[in-house]
Amino acid sequence: MPHPNPKEVYGSLVFNEHVMKERLPAATYKSLKATLQKGQPLDIELANVVASFMRDWAIEKGATHYTHWFQSLTGITSEKHDSFISPMKDGTAIMEFSGRELVRGESDASSFPSGGLRATAEARGYTTWDPTSYAFVKDGTLCIPTAFCSWTGEALDEKTPLLRSMKAVSDQACRILKLFGKDIAHVDVTVGLEQEYFLIKKEHYEQREDLILTGRTLFGAAPAKGQELEEHYFGALRPEVSAFMHELDEELWKLGVAAKTKHNEVAPAQHELAPLFDRCNVAVDHNLLTMEFMRRLAPKHGLVCLLHEKPFEGVNGSGKHNNWSLSAPGMNLLDPGDTPMDNLQFLIFFAAVIRAVDEYQDLLRMCIASAGNEHRLGGNEAPPAIVSVFVGDDLAAILDAIASDSEYVAPEAAKIDLGVDVLPKFAKDTTDRNRTSPFAFTGNKFEFRMPGSSANMSDPNTVLNTAVAKELKGYADELEQAEDFDTAVIALVKRTIRDHKRVIFNGNGYSKEWEEEAARRGLGSTPAASDALEAMIAPKNLELFRMMGVLSETEARSRYEVKLENYAKVRHIEAGTMMEMTRRQLVPAACAYMTGLANGIAAKKAACPGISCKAEEKALRQLTNYTDAMSDAADRLEAQVEAAEAMTDALAEAKAYHDQVLPAMQALRAAADAAEGICGRDYWPLPSYSAMLFYV
Repeated sequence: MPHPNPKEVYGSLVFNEHVMKERLPAATYKSLKATLQKGQPLDIELANVVASFMRDWAIEKGATHYTHWFQSLTGITSEKHDSFISPMKDGTAIMEFSGRELVRGESDASSFPSGGLRATAEARGYTTWDPTSYAFVKDGTLCIPTAFCSWTGEALDEKTPLLRSMKAVSDQACRILKLFGKDIAHVDVTVGLEQEYFLIKKEHYEQREDLILTGRTLFGAAPAKGQELEEHYFGALRPEVSAFMHELDEELWKLGVAAKTKHNEVAPAQHELAPLFDRCNVAVDHNLLTMEFMRRLAPKHGLVCLLHEKPFEGVNGSGKHNNWSLSAPGMNLLDPGDTPMDNLQFLIFFAAVIRAVDEYQDLLRMCIASAGNEHRLGGNEAPPAIVSVFVGDDLAAILDAIASDSEYVAPEAAKIDLGVDVLPKFAKDTTDRNRTSPFAFTGNKFEFRMPGSSANMSDPNTVLNTAVAKELKGYADELEQAEDFDTAVIALVKRTIRDHKRVIFNGNGYSKEWEEEAARRGLGSTPAASDALEAMIAPKNLELFRMMGVLSETEARSRYEVKLENYAKVRHIEAGTMMEMTRRQLVPAACAYMTGLANGIAAKKAACPGISCKAEEKALRQLTNYTDAMSDAADRLEAQVEAAEAMTDALAEAKAYHDQVLPAMQALRAAADAAEGICGRDYWPLPSYSAMLFYV
């Protein structure tokens, strides 16, 4: 079946600017644009006109309902559907959708995680349209991207703080640009999100309770072959995977998601999708849609999409690389230009990011902390839990020259000669890439590589935006008082580099030497998510959010409680799943195999007295030991879970799950994986790693 022309389907289900300009009355379109540019709320009369045309367009696209599509603190999107139908007295119906219904909705705020902001008896919550992210039609429903707040006005979602942080960056960046003689009304945070994921056969997924309930394999002996040969990376796509990717691209294109790149990743059965850059809040919305459609479309191709950070032990986990930059009309503010040494504008924004990462490294570590990402960080596919910045040798030399008041001599541009006349020579990049760096400058943007594959990226971008906005504010406050602007800029950049050089590291982030060097530099290292989360309520970080108008202390503390609670709940579900699988599947399977072995031994000896049963007896003894170990480990795990559940303090409970429950889970897994290596394949109830990763 031929695939549709991307140009024809792209954005076909989006009420975007092209549609608005085409459909709305000219005066309405002009007023709407002016309102959005000024960041003002919609006048109700204007909203009524927009809603009427949006409704008609959506009905033409097959919509019968509308929903306010928002990002609750569950980490995923939420939606409540209402039909356009309004019954009439004569038994007929009309299709209605008012400006008030477009701009504001109401939902039960007490049923979502709120960290104590809402109690069961305090249920009212409101959704409000984010007109900077276009409405779209999905499954016969007009989806209106919205923010979500409580009756008392606190943000109950991920989007509201993100939008606040984007405004904070824009306001402060505009102040800096004005000092350079550029009167800019707005600066955009632009983001490109690379999404990694696994695809396995649906039949294998359905046989594994651990994958169904937790998203990762809690048991599984290492396969004879993993990713050692590295042939999967950029390899030819399996036919069913290729078909899935084709359909995924088409569905995302319809929704205006600029899906651009797709390929096999390093681990077998692992893949990646990368879109083009977009405005930060739109990029996050699009990534949430991408994950939803990955999960939804995979079963149509006999597959299941796994978005957990570490679904398989011993092979690469999945991350989500956050490519972040700042742009104004006709400008990328992080583009060094041809001579970065002489580009004061670039240097001031670059220095602000370096300072922000160093000052708030604990917050950057906190914002990507989760039970899933805890398994991934520090592995050979992910950066360590130490926050540092890679800038490359060329830029590092420039920074050194600035900090030391020495002359910088730019190297001559090198050409790469491949030694074959027919192949062209091309210019060598001024810097290599470093995949071990958690925060890397990659030419005209920063790549934040620490976030996990399942994360809602509102939170990490909120933290990054807020920290950078605060540093830009400090710079603007200082430079606006300067007598000689250029001299003041150079002095400020020089001071920043000298004071925050410790966070710059271009070497191997996986090495033991770097761990030791980072400690000497005073950089934090917090592998445990439960430890990292405490940064959310550190006094300096609460002050950061308050100062920049992004989160009140009440809102920040509520998110801290939600994150701790989520960590404990995830570990509780994992532990409970392990105990159930052990007692109801694995131990019975091992016992059945041992019974067969024992019966076979008895039958052999009865038929031929004195015959050797060495192999069977050896397997029987080993499997008996491992089965006993499984049973005992499950009992110890249960005791640790009960102790953790008895904790009344959220932080203490999270730490108990990390410090006591998680090691007990690992001990149970070790015994079970050893048993799997001996138990007959026909008896063991779980599909093996070999079967799942290689589609056996």
